[in-house]
Amino acid sequence: MRNIKSLNRQWLFSFCLLFMASCGPNEAKVEEEAQTPVVENNTALTDAQMKTAGIEIGKIEQKQIATTLKVSGRIDVPPQSMVSVSVPLGGYLKSMKLLEGMYVSKGQVIATVEDQQFIQIQQDYLTAKAQFSYNEKEFERQKELNLSKSSSDKVFEQAKATYLSQNILIKSLEERLKLIGINPATLDVNKISKSIFIYSPINGYVSKVNVNMGKFVSPTDVLFELVNPADIQLALTIFEKDVNKLAIGQSISAYTNTNPDRKYPCKIKLIGRDFSDNRSVDVHCTFLNYDKTLLPGMFMNADIEVQSKQSSVLPVEAIVNFESKNYIFIANENKQYEMKEVRVGTTQNKFTEIISDTDLSNKNIVVKGAYSLLMKMKNTADE
Repeated sequence: MRNIKSLNRQWLFSFCLLFMASCGPNEAKVEEEAQTPVVENNTALTDAQMKTAGIEIGKIEQKQIATTLKVSGRIDVPPQSMVSVSVPLGGYLKSMKLLEGMYVSKGQVIATVEDQQFIQIQQDYLTAKAQFSYNEKEFERQKELNLSKSSSDKVFEQAKATYLSQNILIKSLEERLKLIGINPATLDVNKISKSIFIYSPINGYVSKVNVNMGKFVSPTDVLFELVNPADIQLALTIFEKDVNKLAIGQSISAYTNTNPDRKYPCKIKLIGRDFSDNRSVDVHCTFLNYDKTLLPGMFMNADIEVQSKQSSVLPVEAIVNFESKNYIFIANENKQYEMKEVRVGTTQNKFTEIISDTDLSNKNIVVKGAYSLLMKMKNTADE
């Protein structure tokens, strides 16, 4: 009897364990499912809610959408439009009032340099010029004497050589004076100066100032760099696979990282034919309207319309983004709205290309108020 009772107790205990093992996971699963919110893709609105949300219904449209190629580059200036200003003979910088970004006119004095060698050049020129007057008269006198045989040919040839040598010396000194900005025709003994002026060779802007007051500058030192904005360009980097999509005269819309909403219209001027190591070429574009805030070396982005095609489009506000996916709302009967995932393409003129596996041409689509529907659907799911 005791053995029977013991067996009954063991059997009952085993049965309870088996029952608990079979029921436990299912109950946990049911509880987990109850805690996981289910996001529905359908919602309904009352007339009052539709009015508040500003729901408007429309159809998908067909429009010409241009494919946009997004590229980047930098502002560049051709070599002939960028000038490095230096002092041909060197000297000490006496004065200058230039700042980067300042506008200068061609012929404007932009700096003053002084040195003793400037005095020496002027002295040598005036001395040679005075000596030349004597040599010229002596040459003419010996020439007349030689014609009358009153002077030997040797004396005449010596006077001629001295005259020509002095003339060569004067011409070379004149060029040295012109090199440092002094007009030989106006130089006399009362105008000798230790200073020379540095003039701007172009109309443009100061891009770099490399010196300060009192510094000695050699002929190889670049004092200033000037940029002529009339020919400033945008050099874009285009990879090999996209080069054939471009053509000279093609329109481009450029913009900076700091202000992407401000567009700078450009046109392609030159397409490079020499590929770099990363299989890209430089495409040079001209700005239709130059802005002085654009400086050489500045990084810029650009959008290039490379082709146009007929596409199914919806207004931008008809598309909502939820959890990194794009959706539209289809209006069904009885004020029911279905959220449908779509893929989007190019956006142009406030219309976005819609890419869908199903035909949406006959569907009533929410073109305004889609975000309000998304908010209602999320709130319903949270409840």
